[in-house]
Parts: sequence; structure tokens; C-alpha cells
Amino acid sequence: MTATPTGPPAATPAADPGTGRPGEAVDAPVPLRRLAPLAAQHVLAMTVAPVSTVFLVAGTLRMPPGATASLLSAVLLLCGAGALLQSLGVWRIGGRLPFVMLPGGAATALFLQIAQEHGAPTAAGAVLLAAALLLAVLPLYARVVRFFPPLVMGVTVLLIGIAMIRVAARLVTGPDGTGEPRAVLLAALTVAATVAAYVLLRGVWRQTSVLLGMAVGTLVAVTTGLGAFTPVAGGGFALPALLPFGTPRFDLVAALPLLVFSLTTLAEITGQTVLNSEIVGRTPVPERDVPRVARADALVSLAGGLFGTSLMVTSAENIGIGRLTGVRSRFVTAGAGVLLVGLGLATPVSRALAGLPEAVVGGSALVVYAVIAVMGVEMLRRADLSGTGTGSLTAALALTAGLLPLLSPDLYAGFPAWARTILGSGVVAGTLTAVLLTALLGRFGPGRRARE
Repeated sequence: MTATPTGPPAATPAADPGTGRPGEAVDAPVPLRRLAPLAAQHVLAMTVAPVSTVFLVAGTLRMPPGATASLLSAVLLLCGAGALLQSLGVWRIGGRLPFVMLPGGAATALFLQIAQEHGAPTAAGAVLLAAALLLAVLPLYARVVRFFPPLVMGVTVLLIGIAMIRVAARLVTGPDGTGEPRAVLLAALTVAATVAAYVLLRGVWRQTSVLLGMAVGTLVAVTTGLGAFTPVAGGGFALPALLPFGTPRFDLVAALPLLVFSLTTLAEITGQTVLNSEIVGRTPVPERDVPRVARADALVSLAGGLFGTSLMVTSAENIGIGRLTGVRSRFVTAGAGVLLVGLGLATPVSRALAGLPEAVVGGSALVVYAVIAVMGVEMLRRADLSGTGTGSLTAALALTAGLLPLLSPDLYAGFPAWARTILGSGVVAGTLTAVLLTALLGRFGPGRRARE
């Protein structure tokens, strides 16, 4: 999940490279000789998300290397299909903006939580239910999105980041939580390499710092004996496996974490769509464009549920590249989609990546999900947390509800199963608390009486 401002400042309209007229750059074709390197640059900037997400899932669920390679192929294919759909648009599906699509880090955390507690088939079914819910609520978009202001989104993202750090740590320590010193050292070296790349590099290379950290960590593992690089045998081109976890199982109560999260994504999609529209010089029309972007997210997520992934989300991570290069054309991200589809079909790529040491992936995942937690803090800073309002009390109680299951896992052990599913998920408990308190205190709190 990528945090973006819901009310970005107005950007200077971009000029079409061919005509110089503002507002047309997004639809401007790009010559192939320029399109290929620009598209490759977008792929480099976003590759770390699918790679780290797949290894987090595979490591947590103890998937064999062959299944890991197949899952990575599926994710790359879906990322490519999503970028094509959002960039080019079909009917009222896709925003026709320079977007890429990624597996949501926050959604992956909830997917893994469901898989660990109720089994991978139930997690796959939860993805399908959440994607269907997102499609179903789009006609009520304006009414639903108001329940997820920055305060609620900040609480949700912060809790997801904290939960994911705990999950990522298990890739380093193993399921029993007691890591070998060499695994901890390898993870630490991977984190150090990532930080060094981020500090020393610039531009698109800085955006690939996590990927570079994984490469350095793998090199250190091989040369020092701290780990092993063991690619999966095979070559050529192949399609990923359908239903890798078997037939999906549908359980509404177990799926609740992802169902709630799918609704919160509407607020994020709104911010990203407005931001991207303004950057490319198009007048934002949220009531038209946000449902189109969300439909593409939901449809690709439905396919993701069949291929074993969590929810796929449109990302604003690559907007910075557009600002850096001055090229705002949606055909560049469409080209990136074509490259991603090719990478997904090229099994040697996914099979090689499947051989990365687990501690290296764990170290990289710690960086990625720590950043997600910080994004939650940044979103909370945009909320009114002054002492005169109810925001600080809402945030405090919501974070308490969300952190209790993490700090005291057996707190709700004596409750019925459905209550344990809801209260025992820090993300669900914290988000629901934030939504309810925002609604109740907004109606009956001191701020309301002061306005009256």
C-alpha cells in the first residue's frame, strides 16, 4: 500500500512533447527508441515490490522453490496486465493515466494473517470476496470514502506496517522466532546495503535501492557462506499455475480484514488519481476517474485471487519518474506493462529470483514494511490531532485496540471464534475503532457542540 496525499497541491499543466499544449502530455505517443528505455526505467523502479512481496508470502507459507517461482511469474504478469489496463483503459475500466499496478504490501500482510489462521485456500477466497466488494460499492463511492479520512487511513497503515515488521522478522529468525546469528547478520548487511544505496544514489537508481540491497545481500551470502543462492531448475516460457492453493474457500468472518481494507483503498485511490491527474496536466474529475481506477484494481485482484496473490493495487510510486524525466505519457507505463508481462512469462527470471537467501529477503522486507509504518505516521500528521479536538483521543484508542492483539496475543482466547477473528486482528480492530469513533465523536463530540 502506497500512501499519497488526498489533497495535493496544484501542479503546473504538463506540455505535450509534440505540440507543447498543456494537458495533452498524458495522451502523447512516444517514439519507440525513447519508449523502450523509459518503460524499462519504470520497471526497474517498481520491481522490488512484487519480488519482496512474493518472497514474504513464500517464506511465511513455506512454499517450495518451484511454487515460489510460479507465484512470482503470476505477480509479474498481473502487474503488467494492470499497468496496461490503467494506462490504456477499456470502456469504463482503467483511469487512462500513467499508473503501474503492484501487489499491495498492506493487503499482503492481511492475506498472510488469514492464511496462517484459517489456511491459504481461505485467504485466496478472501481476496476474491474483497475484490467483489470493491466492485459492488463503487456506485456508493461518495458515501463510502468519507468514512476513511486521513486519521483512519493513518491508523490502518501504521498498524499494517507494525504487523508486517513482525511477519518479515520471521523470515530471518524462522517460525520459532530464534534466529541463527549468521541469518541475523546477513539480514543486517542487506539492510545496510539498502540504506547505502538510498543515501548514495540518485534518480531511478535510488528508487531501486531495496532491489540493489537484495543483490548485495545475495552476493555477500554466496561469497562468505552466510547463505546460499539456489535457483530453481528450468527454462523457457510458461504460464503460472492456476489455483496454487487449491479451490478457494469462502468465509466472510475470516475475510473481514481484507474486506475492511478493500474499502479503505478508495480513499487512497482518490488521492493517487487526483495527484496523477494534476501532474500530467489533466483536470481531476474524481467522481469519473476514481471508479474507473478502482474497477481495474478490482478486476486484476479477482485474477490475483485465482493465481494465489493478494489484492493488486494501483500505485503512485512511479509518478516521481514522470516528474524526473518530464515525460507524462501513459504509453510509457503501458510499455512497462508489456515488459512486465514478458518477464512474467520468462521462467528463467522467476526461477533465478526464487533462489535468493531467505534472510536477504527478510532484511529487505523489514525495510519495506518499516517504511509503510512511517507512511502511517505521515498520514496521521495530516489529521487534526490537536488537544482541542477529538482526533488525538480517536487515534489513541484506535491504536490501543490495534496494538493489543500484537502485544497480548492470548487476550481474546476465551471469546467465540468470530469475535477472535475481528478483535484478534490488530488492523481490523484498530480500523473499526477509528471509523466508529470518528463518526460518533464527530456527531456528538465537543467539536460538534462548538459548531452549533
